[in-house]
Amino acid sequence: MKQQVNLSQSQQLSLTPQLRQSLHLLQLSALELEAEVTLAIESNPLLDWLENGELSTSEAREDGDDAKPADDESPRNDETSSGDAGDDTWTLDEGDVVGQWTPGDNDDEGDDPRLNQAAQESLQEHLRWQLHLSPLDARAQAIGVALIDAIDDDGYLRDPLVAIADALHPEIDASADEISLVLAQLQRFDPPGVGARDLGECLSLQLRMLPPTRERDLALTLCGPQLERLPKLGAEGAARLLGCSREDADAAIALLRSLDPKPGAAMAPLEQDTYVIPDAVIWRDRGVWKVALTGNSVPRIGIQEGYVRMIRRASRDDASYLRGQLQEARWLLKGIRARGETLLNVVRCLAREQAGFLEFGEQALRPLTLRELSVKLALHESTISRAIARKHVRTPRGTLPLRAFFASGIDTGGGGEASSTAIQSMLRQLVAAEDPRKPLSDAALADKLKLAGIPVARRTIAKYRDLMRIPPSNERVRMN
Repeated sequence: MKQQVNLSQSQQLSLTPQLRQSLHLLQLSALELEAEVTLAIESNPLLDWLENGELSTSEAREDGDDAKPADDESPRNDETSSGDAGDDTWTLDEGDVVGQWTPGDNDDEGDDPRLNQAAQESLQEHLRWQLHLSPLDARAQAIGVALIDAIDDDGYLRDPLVAIADALHPEIDASADEISLVLAQLQRFDPPGVGARDLGECLSLQLRMLPPTRERDLALTLCGPQLERLPKLGAEGAARLLGCSREDADAAIALLRSLDPKPGAAMAPLEQDTYVIPDAVIWRDRGVWKVALTGNSVPRIGIQEGYVRMIRRASRDDASYLRGQLQEARWLLKGIRARGETLLNVVRCLAREQAGFLEFGEQALRPLTLRELSVKLALHESTISRAIARKHVRTPRGTLPLRAFFASGIDTGGGGEASSTAIQSMLRQLVAAEDPRKPLSDAALADKLKLAGIPVARRTIAKYRDLMRIPPSNERVRMN
């Protein structure tokens, strides 16, 4: 037995604090982002709100010289600059949709607040919407609905799978294994971590959505049975348990602490009416659909140059502290910019894909899924999910959640597809125009849609009618 030292090279993706912060910022709503930025300004002396007309100093140099905008802050090759020199507005020209980023004051100030009133969405409704977009068959969809109904406001599935099977019986005789397979699909939905049976599984689900790194793998190990002992173990005990260095253990624990132990709590119902501040605006100008982010989506913050210049003259300890704060400030500013770019690209793509919906309404909403959008934008589905989570957009048809632009599809007789939302809109119109003395049955509604080139089964009509809370034909009879 003798000791040897071996050198080897390997490649691995490191989940940096900057990347974790970017993912966190992306899933925040406009109001949540404002609160996050306010907290950062209160804790970091180098950050401050920018007055109108001030230029961002996000790339201030550490040597204390006058700060200049970095190259990555100027419009890129695929962007067309808008406005005078120094303007914070830039546009993206692509096809018949122009994307515009206008950081600054609230663009909605002075508008009718009723336009910003949004129908409150519960966690269950948010999950059912994603289930409706999934490729699961009718049986799996029914199992999914039962699972969603059993998920509590914190996002956990507290009931055992046997209880879910009993709730499905006798309509569906499902085994625990079959229910478990459907649950695995639900656990990929937004918000990350939903559908977990315990805290360890909740954290594991969120970790598995992150890029594979050493600290992620170590954090996954800590999510096992030893999770409850972690507070007593501390970083030293975790390092011994994992067989790694203290630094790696600290990084794994920090990653765990950055996760959400109650993923459904953010969507808990409120007692009062909910008003939202749109993250983006879509409007039509001379036949071209245009997209712009509101000022709330791109907070105007910058780095105070006075503190940056102090770094040269400060003592070693003070300079070290200021450099740390400067690094955190830069990460935040870059994360906000990355959030804005991703959100703008997503909204612009939605406006291009659903131009018919914006112009003609629900009947023109075409089938569109998260997977399809992720392919078009070359982004991961989880990134798209974070980008649209709790985000709203002002359109000529009112303030809508970004999820309203997505819909599953049904094959039509002509070889195309019609979205489920468009079909529901047609059903609503047929019911509104029916003879109240002789309401249309589900079979009659299916026949009318078939004549319009949309072959839909009677049971599908019944499902859509239930979703729209339209009673059956025998309950819609009115004699006067």
